[in-house]
Amino acid sequence: MGMKTAMFCTDIASVAMMPCNPSIGGTGKGHLVREVDALGGEMGLNIDKTFIQSKMLNTSKGPAVHSLRAQADKEKYHQEMLRTIRGQENLDLIEDEVTELIVDNSEAGEGDAYAKAGKIKGVRTSEDVEYFCDAVVICTGTFLGGKIFIGDDVTVSGPAGLRPATKLGENLKELGIPIRRFKTGTPARMHKDTLDYDAMTEQKGDAKIVPFSFMNEDKDYDIDQISCWLSYTNETTHKIILDNIERSAMYSGNIVGVGPRYCPSIEDKVSRFRDRKRHQLFVEPEGLDTDLMYIQGMSSSLPEDVQHAFYATIPGLEHAEILSPAYAIEYDCADPLSLKPSLESKVVENLFCAGQFNGSSGYEEAASQGLIAGINAVCKLRAHEPLVLRRDQAYIGVLIDDLVTKGTNEPYRIMTSRAEYRLLLRQDNADRRLTETGYEFGTVSEERYRRYLEKKERVDSEIARLRTKKVDIDTFRNFLLRHEASAADGVELSDEEKALLERKKKDIAETPNQTFAEILKRPAISYVDLAEIDEDRPELNENEKTEVEVILKYDGYIRKQINEVEKLRSLEDKKLSENLDYNSIGGLRLEARQKLTAIRPLTVGQASRISGVSPADINVLLVYLEKEMRSR
Repeated sequence: MGMKTAMFCTDIASVAMMPCNPSIGGTGKGHLVREVDALGGEMGLNIDKTFIQSKMLNTSKGPAVHSLRAQADKEKYHQEMLRTIRGQENLDLIEDEVTELIVDNSEAGEGDAYAKAGKIKGVRTSEDVEYFCDAVVICTGTFLGGKIFIGDDVTVSGPAGLRPATKLGENLKELGIPIRRFKTGTPARMHKDTLDYDAMTEQKGDAKIVPFSFMNEDKDYDIDQISCWLSYTNETTHKIILDNIERSAMYSGNIVGVGPRYCPSIEDKVSRFRDRKRHQLFVEPEGLDTDLMYIQGMSSSLPEDVQHAFYATIPGLEHAEILSPAYAIEYDCADPLSLKPSLESKVVENLFCAGQFNGSSGYEEAASQGLIAGINAVCKLRAHEPLVLRRDQAYIGVLIDDLVTKGTNEPYRIMTSRAEYRLLLRQDNADRRLTETGYEFGTVSEERYRRYLEKKERVDSEIARLRTKKVDIDTFRNFLLRHEASAADGVELSDEEKALLERKKKDIAETPNQTFAEILKRPAISYVDLAEIDEDRPELNENEKTEVEVILKYDGYIRKQINEVEKLRSLEDKKLSENLDYNSIGGLRLEARQKLTAIRPLTVGQASRISGVSPADINVLLVYLEKEMRSR
């Protein structure tokens, strides 16, 4: 966006490092990567350069929850992103620890209701160097006040043994930023040559590779994908863990931070789900040029001797050499309720916050927030309206709204179930939803925008053609009868199913002429199938074909969700002043006044999603706004 920027890190090795799972995407997370890409971000481009296995998840379900996941070459991912950062105009990468924010408090408490501690003027580092600037984005991951736990062994450290940031947390507390302790963990790494692959189930990548980035849609990937492997714990594994549970840092009381409910340690799984006879784990390679294998689903803070004992009970891992043990890491993060929807701090003006510092988990959630925080830092300095994505516009909007409106008491993870409009927020239409926004804010290049417009024109033209073109009655009936027959081919049908098939054939014989769009709405018919009777179809790539099919096949459901969004849009359009005195509004319940005063929602829509604010309170706010408008 043209702003001179410095990026600080305690160690160059931490740039785009994957301290936990060496993969990008997954359920819900794949949507975030596509959205970051649509807004001009680098994550999708980088994983497309460095993946070693690619897989589309949830393909047996509807398109709303299809999620792309790629196993990364960990070292290459780091190196490629580092190369990108170093080649980026207006960006300096500085290896030094930021220990203090320089804040001008001469106007503290004045003006903007949120600017209580003052305004950012720069940062001070461990080398006692001062860098002056107009805005700061904090994205400290798990480095801030980091402590690693392996049984009773406690080490002040960042992830993977890198140097932590030890002083900035205290400075943030002094400024009045609410800081909490969260915890996450990572499994052991094992030597690939010491595993018994015959005792595990092979997990291969997809035959047809789908890239993350829109810019790579026309690229044909022909690579030898590396397999992952599936195994399971058993009752012997669980007994060893339960017999030593008090030696876990989580259960001994050493760890005070709250861990992620949706990614629990193995001791948590075994303790909480004692009726389960086994838990699955995935053995995943960390790259092409490394001996390390990552044991997904087995994070732990048990001592090393216990880890050796329980890993040895798992099929395929009986003789595994552990190169680095599992550990838990505790770190400082901010209460996200202290943030505006733009991700600017309510306590320090021009201080923006992103990633795990905001109480989230995961690389994809961090990248999403980092991009939005950076965009909004520029918007603030240029006196532009911030980019606040709606819940019906992007998973990024769901993620940020959940954090700043509802808060979180554990490391937050995005999931498709959190999005009430997930049929609108599919992977295949991320570009359609967000590329124009990215172009407007200056993060999408001219080349990308041109390609997006060309794709949109091709897809829209094909949809219009399919909605108007009809096929002659005989061709249409023969086509449908062939597909009904082939669907039942080789399948042993019950008498009831045979009768149903005959009724379908009779219905088909009596069906009048239909458009190709109407034919495509039939469950058994795909866009590819239509090629048999459609000689005029244009050349589209796989992503374009998918988008055409989903828009037409789910047209009724999509329209229904759009109607629901429009009904609620009026609440999002009703603005609330940041300085509104909720205690002066008669009729609001005490809890609502307290919550509204603490969170300071910017719209009535945001206010309606705050826990403790009832529909009756929203009606009071609407009446108040109406009176204010009339009096003005």
